[in-house]
Amino acid sequence: MEENIITSVQNARIKHVVALQQKSSLRREEGLFVVEGQREIEHCIACGYEVVELFVLNTIDYSGSIAPTFVTPQVYEKMAYRGSTEGIIAVVRCKEHSLLTLCSSLSAKPRPLIVVLESVEKPGNLGAILRTAEAAKVDAVIVCDPLTDLYNPNLIRASIGGVFCVPVAVCTSGECIAFLKEHDIRILTAQLQDSYEYYDYDMRHATAIVMGTESTGLTDQWREAADAHIRIPMLGRLDSLNVSVSAAILMYEAVRQRQSKL
Repeated sequence: MEENIITSVQNARIKHVVALQQKSSLRREEGLFVVEGQREIEHCIACGYEVVELFVLNTIDYSGSIAPTFVTPQVYEKMAYRGSTEGIIAVVRCKEHSLLTLCSSLSAKPRPLIVVLESVEKPGNLGAILRTAEAAKVDAVIVCDPLTDLYNPNLIRASIGGVFCVPVAVCTSGECIAFLKEHDIRILTAQLQDSYEYYDYDMRHATAIVMGTESTGLTDQWREAADAHIRIPMLGRLDSLNVSVSAAILMYEAVRQRQSKL
């Protein structure tokens, strides 16, 4: 171990990891991102991602199959984006997230359930939605006109590895609408105006549930493209829910309906 240990925070490889954590432009340019924590890294590998480098705190007993580079506690603290991550950090190669790639993963799905998110800006919200999407076995998530990248450290943390397990595509809203129409997938937009309760609409067919930002909601192009507008009843004084909570309610309503036969 002593011959394979980094002790300086000025080491170029350590600085590179820190830069990947902090800069989305560098993640895009190099096609690399950082994953912290044993559970998240295991999900990442199980879902077919390639680990480029693995850094392990030299004070822990590591017994994994990937050859690591050990680092001292001081160096690990410099690298880590969050506090307790079990002393293990990986640099991982990004995957492609095109609609074409997504189409191949949906080809065997007779009535796919898709969640579409337009311009959701908070990484924590997007990560939480991906975590729920994995739990509900949603067939795909499409992120339109994104304001955060899929490999933001806060998103990965909030998804608990869900971002690796759910098929995800990134595109414009126009491209997504054309894709859904081409594949006869019904578009349900979540909005307060001109809508009816979500549990009154049949989600057992091929369905895309479309969510917008909490502040401004969906743009007009989605409202006009929709096959139906649905809403979650707000019975108290407040007029909206967190987008990740709303998405969870709608996803599990679709799950409930799909447990019965068409």
